[in-house]
Amino acid sequence: MSMNAVTSPPVTESTESVIEIVSLGLPTLHPSTRSIFKRLLDIVGSLVGLAILAILFVPIAIAIQLDSPGPIFYSQQRCGLHGQAIAIRKFRSMVQNAETLKSSVPNEAKGAIFKNENDPRVTRIGRFLRRTSLDELPQFWNVLIGEMSLVGTRPPTFDEVIQYSEHHWRRLDVKPGLTGEWQVSGRSTVKDFEAIVELDLRYQSLWSPWYDLAIIFKTIYVIVARAGAC
Repeated sequence: MSMNAVTSPPVTESTESVIEIVSLGLPTLHPSTRSIFKRLLDIVGSLVGLAILAILFVPIAIAIQLDSPGPIFYSQQRCGLHGQAIAIRKFRSMVQNAETLKSSVPNEAKGAIFKNENDPRVTRIGRFLRRTSLDELPQFWNVLIGEMSLVGTRPPTFDEVIQYSEHHWRRLDVKPGLTGEWQVSGRSTVKDFEAIVELDLRYQSLWSPWYDLAIIFKTIYVIVARAGAC
């Protein structure tokens, strides 16, 4: 059973470009980034999530191996708060050579995001992991160490961010989250990047500790109901 992570192609040039863009202006300090309550909620929630990961790790790892031999994890560099690079891990939900096959898969989304509802690279167990969001469990570690939050915006890839217009950068003014406004408002059915940005900025404008709790409870409902997942 291989536990080595599949890594995405090098993004050195994209990473350097993003860092250069970030350095041109002073990032906005959103109130959520200074909230003690939010940080405590993240710590408690991530510990619960990691406990669930510990229980489910072996059966998920075995299922991934039986369905598609290869690494258990998929690792990738993503953009965190104010464009800082963070490394995230997911349970692998695609075939091992998914990145090399990406160019052959049509992008059904509009704008700086990639989506394909019936992506042929996704494995059978991968579709189940995505529908139930179990593939995201390893990211509770990112939440625990403070790189991510339970609620925020999904962390984009550097290749996506390099395509951003000026107003898109505002979505990086909060920590990336495991869930957020997009996830409880249609998830994969929302394929227009501008609509996703609007949802992310809506979250920032409405944010409060209680709003985070509301989104967490809505996320649980969405996962159980399997609403908008692919």
